[in-house]
Amino acid sequence: MVTIQQKNLHLLWRAGFGVMAEDLAQINTVATADLYADMEKKSNTRAVHFDVVSNAVKGLLMGVGEEANMQKMQRNLLTPEQRKQIRQRSREDLKNLNMTWLDEMVDSPAQLREKMSLFWHGHFACRDINIYYQQQLLNAIRDNATGYFGDLLTAVSKSASMLGFLNNQQNRKKHPNENFAREVMELFTLGRGHYTEKDIKEAARAFTGWGFNIDGSFVFRRFQHDEEDKTIFGQTGNFDGDDVLKLLLQKRETALFITQKIYRFFVNDIEDSSNIQWLANRFYNSNYHIGSLMRDIFTSEWFYEPKNMGCHIKSPVELMVGIRRTLPMEMENEAVQLVLQRALGQLLFYPPNVAGWPGGKNWIDSSSLMLRLRIPQLIKNQETVYVTPKADDDQQMGMMEQQAGAAVAPQTGKSVAYAPKGGFRINASVNWPVYMKQFDSVGRAQLFDVLQSILLLTPAGSVSETSLITMVSSATRESYIQTITIALMSTPEYQLC
Repeated sequence: MVTIQQKNLHLLWRAGFGVMAEDLAQINTVATADLYADMEKKSNTRAVHFDVVSNAVKGLLMGVGEEANMQKMQRNLLTPEQRKQIRQRSREDLKNLNMTWLDEMVDSPAQLREKMSLFWHGHFACRDINIYYQQQLLNAIRDNATGYFGDLLTAVSKSASMLGFLNNQQNRKKHPNENFAREVMELFTLGRGHYTEKDIKEAARAFTGWGFNIDGSFVFRRFQHDEEDKTIFGQTGNFDGDDVLKLLLQKRETALFITQKIYRFFVNDIEDSSNIQWLANRFYNSNYHIGSLMRDIFTSEWFYEPKNMGCHIKSPVELMVGIRRTLPMEMENEAVQLVLQRALGQLLFYPPNVAGWPGGKNWIDSSSLMLRLRIPQLIKNQETVYVTPKADDDQQMGMMEQQAGAAVAPQTGKSVAYAPKGGFRINASVNWPVYMKQFDSVGRAQLFDVLQSILLLTPAGSVSETSLITMVSSATRESYIQTITIALMSTPEYQLC
């Protein structure tokens, strides 16, 4: 029988990023339905927009600190030196945006919104070095993460990042570029097999004229738009881009495709066709309301069946954010999280391709698993981790240029502890008294079972205390709680939720 605690922990990990230390005392008493209602309420608040773009980039893109004019609003009038400045500064600002969002995932009460935003960040995968456009795209995703999918689809499709990434700036009448239209159908809505090559070609004509100004604002360039009739999904008319998005939403295949992908991310890699079809029908009939779909998932009895618990491999971001939520800590060198993301295969804002991160078992290989298991010990002991640099410095976010010694993270002013020969030290100070206070009423004999039940979402008894004995200090109650917590977090079972 699944207990209330198990249900609540399952919900907190799947609808959010795990449990915070101060929440531990409540997970045995709060009804799961009430817990989700509270999560939903907190995530329905308006998202505070991130703004980490440096004044240097704003000045080049928006005319801050100088006299802006309409001519400068055209990308092709930026000088090569100005473009170089934007690239260089953007790379630094992207690091800051990454860490700012990570902090929001850790600390925000709007856990459902941020978790949904992480899902959409992978679904609408976009690799754009321009920090201003990436920030606009992320803010649009967070604004619409639990709203209507049609609004989210439109906001993303009209974003400078996505239009630029998928080459729609080059999509003009008589010279259509099919890249944007193809990916909107294949990856964002219908999935493969539910459209024809003719549909792609005709939709590309409909998207002609869709572009953006240098400040990232959407613009429809009427004289570049093909105004002749197009035939898409058997319907003929003088369609434009907005019409195509509406046609895509009219097709039930879109609801099914999105539901399947959400099911695999939030429920189980092994699909249950009857549950998915039920969810997809309700999603379609709700006019694609994302919040309603997630409520159907998280309030269904089948979501809490044993087969759906402890079966999800945490993504690198889920793993790191979850550790920080459970163990209250201050990180002196926050930028080391970027190194860990890259080493583990999920660097925010740098998806491997337009299809995003594949997830599931793809997160684990022999090298990444060993590093994942070491992270809790690295945090506790402030050890040095060594990462072999990749040739693609975009993926390294400029870290190939760093030398041994201390570097300073942009804007935050926080130092990054670089050790010789590519080593990076995690300087984190865990507030153990806050964490341990939650177990004041637990007797020494019960501590292991209680900690295991909270930290591992696998069946009770899957890890024995004796198997961890070499990693545990029993000198004092405090040392025992600290070392057994780190030991449990270092098990393969902790990689699952």
